[in-house]
Amino acid sequence: MREFSGYMKGINIGGWLSQRDNSTKEFRDSFITIDDIRTLKKWGLDHVRLPVDHDILRTEDGYSHIDDCIGWCREEGLKMILDLHKADGYSFCPLDKDDKRIFFHDKEMQEKFYSIWDEISSRYAKDSDIVAFELLNEIVYADVKDEWNDIASKTIEVIRKNAPDSWIVFGGVLYNSVSAVPWLCDVNDRNVVYTFHCYEPMIFTHQGAYWVENMPEDFRITYPADLDDYRKASKELSQELAGVIYDKRLKNGFDPDYFALIFEEAVKVCEERDIPLYCGEYGVIELADRKDTVRWLRDINTAFRRFNIGRAYWNYKEMDFGIAGESTADIIDDIVSYL
Repeated sequence: MREFSGYMKGINIGGWLSQRDNSTKEFRDSFITIDDIRTLKKWGLDHVRLPVDHDILRTEDGYSHIDDCIGWCREEGLKMILDLHKADGYSFCPLDKDDKRIFFHDKEMQEKFYSIWDEISSRYAKDSDIVAFELLNEIVYADVKDEWNDIASKTIEVIRKNAPDSWIVFGGVLYNSVSAVPWLCDVNDRNVVYTFHCYEPMIFTHQGAYWVENMPEDFRITYPADLDDYRKASKELSQELAGVIYDKRLKNGFDPDYFALIFEEAVKVCEERDIPLYCGEYGVIELADRKDTVRWLRDINTAFRRFNIGRAYWNYKEMDFGIAGESTADIIDDIVSYL
């Protein structure tokens, strides 16, 4: 499968210019600095994925922080994916109690979407050697897949008028599920990448997550564990959290082959269309046992390498998934070794 060159080992910088608990200028000026980018370089990473919400681009200093981050990445030899995490009229976040279908049927919202990508691509076309554009984060519902394909195709046309050589990252429905990759439209563009997110098995990676429906905050489970134990636990939670753990093709429980099974259909489609495949988010909640996290990372990254899939861990700092901080100090080298 063709490689997403330069974007093989990365990490998300979420919670800075997206999903912010603190929206002050003082926070934006201090949460991420060049020292953080230098740390990521020392970790052996080659890129960052920078989630940005649309409203930050309307603040007085919104673009300046993106400019700074691009400059820091250029100085340290890293690349960047600029991810539009929330658009005007669309949010994936379950905590945002809005209609997650209306954007796909509202022409006015869509025109605003095209306009902001015209603005972003005009500004950063000059940085095509290190900056890729990701259209939109995590489309929730499968029944808007055709509408999303149409919107995405038009957005790619808008970007190409300004940035003919920039990489464009394009993901699908069901929260960017790998199972949705075959539904993405085939584009006649050598610099388009298909992306997905992987938090399988969800009952491990999101154990105790307060924002997940039907997930008790005191729920805990280890990795790896007997497949029957996972199936039993998922029945007590919800089928939605079960993922592929009921797939009859699973023979050995949890190991690299488990993830290979999840990826294989998307890999096949990308090979047929000669399009690189990229995992923009994967990670484990801080509530999980950290040694279990390392074991999970070992298995999923073995599968990534098997298929030549670039990836970015979620998340660098905080956001319930962060790996930078005191809680990981005694195991950070092990975590980083599997990114």
